Amino acid sequence: MTDTIKPLTGSRSIREWLDHSAGGPLLRGMLTDAGQDEATLKPIEHFALQQLVELGGGQFPQSVLDQLVLEANGGVDPDDHLQGDSAVTDGGPWVERISAGRFTGKTVIVTGAASGIGRATASRIAREGGRVIAVDIATDKLNALVSAHPQAEIIAVPADITKDGDVALIVEAAGARIDALANVAGIMDDMTPLHEVSDGVWSRVFAVNVDGMFRLTRAVLPSMINAGRGSVVNVASEAALRGNSAGLAYTASKHAVVGLTRSTAFMYAPQGIRVNAVAPGPVATGIEADFSSQLGAQRLAPFMQMLPPVAEASQLAASITFLLSDDGTNVSGAILPSDGAWSVQ
Repeated sequence: MTDTIKPLTGSRSIREWLDHSAGGPLLRGMLTDAGQDEATLKPIEHFALQQLVELGGGQFPQSVLDQLVLEANGGVDPDDHLQGDSAVTDGGPWVERISAGRFTGKTVIVTGAASGIGRATASRIAREGGRVIAVDIATDKLNALVSAHPQAEIIAVPADITKDGDVALIVEAAGARIDALANVAGIMDDMTPLHEVSDGVWSRVFAVNVDGMFRLTRAVLPSMINAGRGSVVNVASEAALRGNSAGLAYTASKHAVVGLTRSTAFMYAPQGIRVNAVAPGPVATGIEADFSSQLGAQRLAPFMQMLPPVAEASQLAASITFLLSDDGTNVSGAILPSDGAWSVQ
């Protein structure tokens, strides 16, 4: 085990905690109490320990992490472990750097804004001066996003993008000017191959991942056409680039997102509207996948062993906001793999 003179804090990486003579046993004990072991953390061991609060699904609340830090430092609070959206890891490879004013004067709609990539994207746009229309079905988490950014202009719109009436509410909340749209909302399938896919799974995945994106983009485009400019970024997936990343429904839906992106980019280029997609690899978000198929698990398992390190949601937000902003000028119709080189394997 490797100990250093630096105190163990929430900003130190999970790997550092596990390798520490005091922190390792404490963290392993916490995992045992939650019915898990350290293998569970392998894909995110480069993350700061603090991020377990967001990623743990309630199993690792802030109070537990605070107590862990206290015990690891012999009962002395180092008083510098990081909290909430402002957290910056000193153990991980990624440090978010805000471009002040990049979205000043712009109204941006972000779907899936209550958690994961959507929340990170909405947060970044707001901190860079944008007016954010934050859309999600999780009202409480939307309100938490607004509360976390008291100085920003974030309008929470609890809405379901699969419903026409809710789409109309989103556009109404945005107002006459809509500068950009980030279609982030999405759901996973159950990893079933074609002969096992149920009508329910197929319909639900396409309703959110394709139909909802289609309806909202269709509703937003008139405003952009009138303005003679606009930017749309759709979240596709590694599954949009290959066939061995998910089940049939999710894979087909994300291939459809690519088709939607390319056709729309071509059609509206003369109107000054840019349309791109980001294809994430593994990302630490709230989306979970269940293997409901033995065949699916057997076929996909070997390829899952080749996954690159899990990215933070803020890393995907960096890719998305680049394309949304004027920094993405002259880029349209692109499918940007933000996947740690997974797509070139």
